[in-house]
Amino acid sequence: MSSPPLGASADPQAQQDQWVRVAWLAALGVVIAGPALLWLAVSPPAPLWTRLSDVTGFFALTALVCAVIVPSRIRSLNRAFGIESVIEVHRFLGISTAVLTLVHIAFVVALDPANLGLFHLPTAPDRAIAATLSTLSLLALTGAAALRKRLRIPYDVWRFTHIGLAGFATITGALHVWWLDHSIRNIAMFCVFALLLVAVAGVVLYRWVWRSLLDPTTEFLVREVRPESPTVSTLVLQPRHPGIGGGWEFAPGQFAWIRLRRSITAEEHPFTIASSAHDGSTEFTIRHAGDFTSAIRALPPGSPVWVDGPHGAFTSDIGACSGFVLIAGGVGITPMMSMLRTAADRGDRRPYRLIVVASSPEDLLFREELGFLRATLDLEVTEVLRRPREGWDGPIGGLSVGLFAMVLRTVDRPDDLDYFICGPPGLVNDALDVLDALDVAPARVHTELFDFV
Repeated sequence: MSSPPLGASADPQAQQDQWVRVAWLAALGVVIAGPALLWLAVSPPAPLWTRLSDVTGFFALTALVCAVIVPSRIRSLNRAFGIESVIEVHRFLGISTAVLTLVHIAFVVALDPANLGLFHLPTAPDRAIAATLSTLSLLALTGAAALRKRLRIPYDVWRFTHIGLAGFATITGALHVWWLDHSIRNIAMFCVFALLLVAVAGVVLYRWVWRSLLDPTTEFLVREVRPESPTVSTLVLQPRHPGIGGGWEFAPGQFAWIRLRRSITAEEHPFTIASSAHDGSTEFTIRHAGDFTSAIRALPPGSPVWVDGPHGAFTSDIGACSGFVLIAGGVGITPMMSMLRTAADRGDRRPYRLIVVASSPEDLLFREELGFLRATLDLEVTEVLRRPREGWDGPIGGLSVGLFAMVLRTVDRPDDLDYFICGPPGLVNDALDVLDALDVAPARVHTELFDFV
């Protein structure tokens, strides 16, 4: 997802998001490069291979620290960059950590080939054992990430394996630096190392203790579970403690993780919020696709549910634009409904053009409500069926340049529209191809695809 350049919008929320992006980029840059540059400034003269091994080791450690911090559900980070960008940065940092670690080892061996003996664990010193274990954990983590889909590893198994290996690699990497001792003898480097440990510990405590076990604002109660179709239901929630923490607020189109138990090990999944940002309750429209969603469908009123959110930058609260084209497939319509319901509550007069792609008429959700919203908004809905039945007179097949030309013909300023895409990967890719053919600026295209589950 692309973001407009700093200062491109006069909208206060958009400007705040842009400054938050700048602050996060600056902070991550300092964390990644700062320790290595400081070491070069304060360390005594040393041979080239020693310098290279030290610098690559520091870069590997700080990249690992950032790889731990970035995906830890920090809402300001997710809102500023979007969950897709956050996950991509996390993956890049993880791969970079593994590569830098291997380069660091190569420089250590180049410095003195006898250092190969450090890999013989029965006789190796503690610092070398810690380094070897950290390296093996990183390689296992990287390999599992690359082969996860091919091996069809279940999400929960992958999640806890991923977290366990990452935590082990971080701890053993820190022990390697501590037992190596030569860098932290310098008071400035010791302070930097301590700050990195505090940052990681703070993020871990926030993510796994405060948000998962203690934060009262995460607890909600089920108001109802409303069937939308034989395969889709809407979970309606209300905060259990509405007066704590300033209340539950979200931007239209954002998402949250849902758990049915207050436990670190509880199964959880991300779902997009479907309700208006100005509604008294929070709704999630969910397709029945397994044991977890079946359990949600069976929840009686009054049941407790834990919600970690809101997260994401997939929202129509993006600043100045003349209108929106919303492209949805399946339950990908849920963030679009949040945007439309919010727009109706705000009396928004900008044009909204909704394109819904479905396999059959039974998969078209919220048709009656969309009819009512047409009376409130400048809204046109285009329904596209991939497998139409006899008598269907609407568009068929999929997305195309001709379809978009038809949809945009009633918009006065089509070049100033923002495009939001949510649905299966095939639909998202088709939409991106069409928008590329139409020369739509990348900064005006926004996608949401939960590729990490």
